[in-house]
Amino acid sequence: MTGPTHHAGLTHAAAWQMVRHSRPLVRRMRHFRFLALACLILLSGCASAGSAWVELAGTRYQVELAQNDADRAKGLMFRDAMAEDHGMLFIHDRQEPLAYWMKNTKIALDILYFDNQRRLVSQQRDVPPCSAGDACPPYPSKQPARYVLELNAGQAAKLNLQDGATLNFSPDIPKLK
Repeated sequence: MTGPTHHAGLTHAAAWQMVRHSRPLVRRMRHFRFLALACLILLSGCASAGSAWVELAGTRYQVELAQNDADRAKGLMFRDAMAEDHGMLFIHDRQEPLAYWMKNTKIALDILYFDNQRRLVSQQRDVPPCSAGDACPPYPSKQPARYVLELNAGQAAKLNLQDGATLNFSPDIPKLK
């Protein structure tokens, strides 16, 4: 097979027929690449949704947010453990006297209360787990608070926290007035 009308054993007409039929495939591949890119962008947004953090005394903690009554009521109940650099941030609608309890909580915690300006106004350190249901005691704030940060017991002592310490938020945590 020689001459310009043959390419890799194909006639010119057969080669042209293959090119013509491959165009829809190329278009489909472009669509596939576009869809794959769109999925990656959407998934990266989902990953950042769980990346809320707070910083306290120079230490950063990844936090779960409890912003509604149901999430605040459940809190850290029934958890067997929590990573040392993790916690839960409870966000209330207004600053007021608050009291937390350890009903159905299996891990000891430090309960830290912060005011509207995110200044530490009260601490309950090394609060033990409680399985006594409604008989579990409350742990109140000494001052009105709006934010409550629960960390593993011992973190407040490790950070040498003093009332007045400021809690900094990651950009994805809502700033309330």
